[in-house]
Amino acid sequence: MRLFASAALAALLLTPIAAQAADLRIISPGIVYNAALYELVADYNKQTGNNAIIVRAVMNKIVDEIKTATPPADVIGLPADMMNTLVLDGGIVPGSYTLLGRGELGLAVKKGAAKPDISTVAKLATALRSAQAVMVNDPKAGTMQGVMIDDILKRPEFSGVKAVPSSKGEGAAALARGEGEMAIQLVQEILNKPQIELVAPLPVELGGHMDAVLAVSSRSTQPKLAMDFIKFLTSPQGRAAWKAKGMRPF
Repeated sequence: MRLFASAALAALLLTPIAAQAADLRIISPGIVYNAALYELVADYNKQTGNNAIIVRAVMNKIVDEIKTATPPADVIGLPADMMNTLVLDGGIVPGSYTLLGRGELGLAVKKGAAKPDISTVAKLATALRSAQAVMVNDPKAGTMQGVMIDDILKRPEFSGVKAVPSSKGEGAAALARGEGEMAIQLVQEILNKPQIELVAPLPVELGGHMDAVLAVSSRSTQPKLAMDFIKFLTSPQGRAAWKAKGMRPF
């Protein structure tokens, strides 16, 4: 999918930026890079002549990488709780904290499989108990998503659900490889796998979501350019792109 900003936005970006074409590094975990980031970065690079580079990182190591990586990241994408901690540590440029969107946990099935009704917690529990194996992220890996899914499935309503931690990567990736019958994963990490399909987000009362925030790193050597990049990612066109990829923009 190719996404192009409006003429007004393009003019805003091109006027101050094109004369100082430069590299920008954005570091983020899957909640951001598994949504619309690749498409938006490609459009930004084409329109500005700059070279925005995506640095993928895992959730339980990203804060250390933000603080120590060389060269440093310019833009940071994090769940709100982690970003708030970074704010207190002086890790972002004041005033650059920008809400991006909400990533919701959803239920996935193999492509072409029947999609059960999971509109209530009781119906979700019934659907999950019908599966011989519900693939999930291994909570022992310490990722926020894995722990969140594990906490939900420990609720008494889900007694009897056969949750199987993936031995290699995400639960949705395991389902895409043919393991199990269902998987619980962030919606954007389901939609980017053609071998599986989204049934629906989990019922909202389960609280299965993570809010993502963008900010300029205090280690950035070009903070103004980084802030312009964030404005591009959160423009009206950017919001439409995030939504299409499964994130609910704020």
